[in-house]
Amino acid sequence: MIVAFYAGLLALLFVVLSLNVIRLRRTARVSLGDGGDPALQRGIRAHGNLAEYGPLGLLLLLLMEIGGGAGILVHGLAAVFVAARCLHAAALTSPAPRMLLRTVGMVATLTVITIAAIGCILLSLGIV
Repeated sequence: MIVAFYAGLLALLFVVLSLNVIRLRRTARVSLGDGGDPALQRGIRAHGNLAEYGPLGLLLLLLMEIGGGAGILVHGLAAVFVAARCLHAAALTSPAPRMLLRTVGMVATLTVITIAAIGCILLSLGIV
């Protein structure tokens, strides 16, 4: 049940980002799209980006856990994944551009996905 903990954390982040989009929509008085509002555009992308990358990362981590991957590795990767998603969300929802946070968040996200994908392949082949 390692990944369940981290899935719960990401679900809470998803709710926070959803509520942020709702707040920004009310402030900008925009019900569909972004209305050209920069803050709403960033909020929508922070929410959407988590929706795009979160499920794949969690799925790979869950498959590693179920497949017998080392618990410490699954914990480590999952913790980095959650931190990366938080950094990326913070960078996108910030009023001022925070490219360093965004870059670190995406590099860490893609690194975790790559390692987990390779781990899943190796576990499925019985190599590890």
